Amino acid sequence: MVQRQTIPSHHTYKTRSNRMVKVRTPGKNLVLHNIKKRGKLPKCGACHRKLLGIKMARSADFSRMKKHHRTVNRVYGGVLCSECVKDKIIGAFMDEELKRAEIGSKAH
Repeated sequence: MVQRQTIPSHHTYKTRSNRMVKVRTPGKNLVLHNIKKRGKLPKCGACHRKLLGIKMARSADFSRMKKHHRTVNRVYGGVLCSECVKDKIIGAFMDEELKRAEIGSKAH
């Protein structure tokens, strides 16, 4: 005879947030395990490419992670990719140079 399964928690409907899988234990019993949804890789705020070096997780799990899993050791680490940071730094430098050139031309 087939062993009946009781749903351990949540509601009984088959939804994406309530996925379950049958697992056979060492004692030859079938039990249901809840499966959590997979997280997505964080994306760059400017170009929307995947951020490398950062773990994939759901937002609640992400907040409980250690800091070295959530960021990379760079300016805007975990927010912008390296290419966008490089563009931002070069753009800021060029703006400063332009301001200095304008001030220098007004002085003469």
